[in-house]
Amino acid sequence: MAAKKSKKGPKDPNNHVVATNRRARHDYEILDRYEAGLVLTGTEVKSLREGQAALTDGFASFSNPTEMWLEQVHIPEYLNGTWTNHAARRKRKLLLHHRELDKIQRQTEGKGYTVVPLQLYFKDGKAKVELAIAKGKREFDKRETLRRKQDDREAQRAMRQRNLGAA
Repeated sequence: MAAKKSKKGPKDPNNHVVATNRRARHDYEILDRYEAGLVLTGTEVKSLREGQAALTDGFASFSNPTEMWLEQVHIPEYLNGTWTNHAARRKRKLLLHHRELDKIQRQTEGKGYTVVPLQLYFKDGKAKVELAIAKGKREFDKRETLRRKQDDREAQRAMRQRNLGAA
């Protein structure tokens, strides 16, 4: 009996997702995405490698036109750290090209637009964050999205039942 092959291929230990922000997809309409590097301390990297982080309250902001910072992202203190441990919710500098910074700043000038983190992951041994330009949804938009997802799920279930009954 042959072993079943995985569609994803072999897992690379250097490329793995640490945290995702599922709340952002619910609260915001995602318009554009960017990948940015993070400036981290040693204990932050060790804590991330253990798979601990929370992006739910996180956002990115400009301190001046050439610097962007990631704020309110919770990376817990490293358990085996010493007195050099980091603060859990400190501001972290984002590494982006100047063209990307200018483009993000132009896109977020309008009312209701913001920059939210979607994923925190390691890529080739370096910590990266996927940022999204997002526009806040209103309450009725959130309900409409949930209703549409539920309708799609029911339609898929009905088609699956019909196909199984015909075979």
